[in-house]
Amino acid sequence: MHSAGKSWLLLTGFVLFYFIYLLFGALIFSSIERPVEEKLRQDMEVLMQEFLNHSCVNAASLEHFLGKVLTANKYGVSVLKNSSLTSNWDLVSSMFFANTLVTTVGYGHSTPLSDTGKAFSILYALIGVPFTMLVLTACVQRLMYPLVFAPLGLLLRSGMESRQATAIHFLLLLVLVVLCFFVAPAAVFSTVEMSWSFLDAIYFCFISLCTIGLGDFVPGMQQGQRYRKLYQVSVMVYLFIGLMMMYLLLRTFHKMADLHGLTTFLQLPHCEDPDQEDDREPIVENEHEDQATPHLTDKAASKPLEPASQPSYNSINKG
Repeated sequence: MHSAGKSWLLLTGFVLFYFIYLLFGALIFSSIERPVEEKLRQDMEVLMQEFLNHSCVNAASLEHFLGKVLTANKYGVSVLKNSSLTSNWDLVSSMFFANTLVTTVGYGHSTPLSDTGKAFSILYALIGVPFTMLVLTACVQRLMYPLVFAPLGLLLRSGMESRQATAIHFLLLLVLVVLCFFVAPAAVFSTVEMSWSFLDAIYFCFISLCTIGLGDFVPGMQQGQRYRKLYQVSVMVYLFIGLMMMYLLLRTFHKMADLHGLTTFLQLPHCEDPDQEDDREPIVENEHEDQATPHLTDKAASKPLEPASQPSYNSINKG
């Protein structure tokens, strides 16, 4: 129990440090990019006034004006009077950008305006992307027992053959992920985002959780949206948990492919289970060690089974 408690404490520290890292990036991005964005807004206002003051507009000046407007709109600055004056680089928006950066989703709706911001993005992602993968891996390892090993053990104890049990378990897990992280969020997104259809929302969930991030649909970008900051924080949590479940699903599929011989047939590496340390223990121990520590054997016999000793894909494959 002491080891398990220490493990969970370490995982909590990882997740906490991850959000602190996002907050740190948000503060830096906001301090760098927000002044540049404000200057761009002022320049666009001046440009629009100069354009309106011309009594006769020729093709060259119109083309110049439209080019400037399109460039500013690319960075989230609009010249429309009814557009929201909310900054794209306030603390929450900057944190949302940092989250899409380190998760490699990268919608592209907000990009650094300054060279300093671009340089910091490189350094920030250089550290943040591997650390995010580390945190996701640690979280998935903790979810393997309650969502994979325990349900699989129940199916095996019910009398199912191992390959049939793994196939049914994977299908059940797939349905759970689709319902909880695609269908249900899509219903919420299509309700909150007035311009999104349900198909658009499903498309957004798929593009996001596959880390494709085309950026044609980005939540929280419509004008005058209520509770925009809370909405963006909720989307960040959804992306983190959703990516974690996608990684769990892929790892479960890999293990099932090992059992069914697919990885061997395709000459791919097997998915090793680091929790199954019993497979690496020597079967015959030193006789001197057996005589010196008989009390340890008795304690081990009376100790309840740890999660790692429960049925797993590796142990099924060996059986």
